Amino acid sequence: MSDKNKELNHLAIIMDGNGRWAKKRHMPRFMGHKAGMENVENIALAADELGIKVLTLYAFSTENWARPKDEVNYLMNLPVKFFNKFMPRLMEHNVRVNIMGYLDALPDATRETVQKAMDETAGNTGLILNFAFNYGSRKEIASAVKEIAAEVKEGQTSLAEIDEDLVGRHMMTAKFAPYSDPDLLIRTSGEQRISNFLLWQIAYSELAFTPKAWPDFDKDDLAEMVNIYQHRDRRFGKLDETDS
Repeated sequence: MSDKNKELNHLAIIMDGNGRWAKKRHMPRFMGHKAGMENVENIALAADELGIKVLTLYAFSTENWARPKDEVNYLMNLPVKFFNKFMPRLMEHNVRVNIMGYLDALPDATRETVQKAMDETAGNTGLILNFAFNYGSRKEIASAVKEIAAEVKEGQTSLAEIDEDLVGRHMMTAKFAPYSDPDLLIRTSGEQRISNFLLWQIAYSELAFTPKAWPDFDKDDLAEMVNIYQHRDRRFGKLDETDS
């Protein structure tokens, strides 16, 4: 296995367990979301120190709208609080912000805030901090199919040209090429499922799960996960040289 296969360029994290973290401490759920928001800065800067180029965080799914209205409203306001508080630090560390998802459905204040964060950091050349906000992978894939179908209908693309590479170019992470697909996906809180996150992109990603809730997941935990990843044998469906 080449050392190149051990490089961790794109890390994705399902930030799970905020509510249970708060419940365990006899606090309301929103306190868990607040603690989780504050941990984003810690992990983003730790990822930057480790040389990770893209950090994709699952912040709000298309299914999360079904949660209680008060909780949804609080989650919609979190980006406003986050960027108001942490933007100076992000700028100091040359972090570029990206938000992927269906932003048109967001409240005006939330949408304007995330757009402003992307605009203000557009010139930064360091870590890409990519939030999946109002994002669902099945919807993303369906959107890609619609876009390709429209191209075929308009004569811009032929059926013969439709392949995995073309579909990949219609995914929301395509702009991060050559780091469009995560090398490692981490889920916190002990749950071991994907929850409609980056289904296309994680075809050959390594998966790692930790029992720690997201607010408790720290830079040492991240470093441990990266170390475990770097000792795995990524074969991408092929045989290792020692197996041939």
